[in-house]
Amino acid sequence: MSVYGVLQVHSAPPALCPHIEWAVAGTVGTSVSMPWVSQPAAPGSLRAELTWDGRPGTAGAITSALAGWNRLRFEVTEDASPGCDAVRYSYTPNLGIFSAVTSANGDIMIPEGRMRAAMSLAAAGGSALEAELSRLLGTAWDNELEPFRRASDGAPVRWLNATG
Repeated sequence: MSVYGVLQVHSAPPALCPHIEWAVAGTVGTSVSMPWVSQPAAPGSLRAELTWDGRPGTAGAITSALAGWNRLRFEVTEDASPGCDAVRYSYTPNLGIFSAVTSANGDIMIPEGRMRAAMSLAAAGGSALEAELSRLLGTAWDNELEPFRRASDGAPVRWLNATG
């Protein structure tokens, strides 16, 4: 079974670009060439997007291969497939990895167990419910990545946090 997904590298130092391509190629099992362009939100950095296909779980494997690289910001999405939900991973050097199950239109779907845990923590005085929901929705990642998502004219814009 094959699934499709998208890797969006929002910013990377030029020296890392070939290493990113090699890491992704090793994960998807085929050579990868990404169209690198300048990233105005981080002068001196580059951005690129790659549509990929692979086995279910490939988005997580790509994320694992790239996470922890200094000055790299990226998102990986994987479409739903039989028996597997769609997923989105976001990564920033400041925040680390965020992962979420997503619906067909890109909405983040919060599993019942995570929602109950957030409500219990808030009820016990551990934190405000609004803060817990913000964490579950990946608001901090969206806030940090949004300037990079829409930084250059003519670049594809994907409003991952603007659903309605």
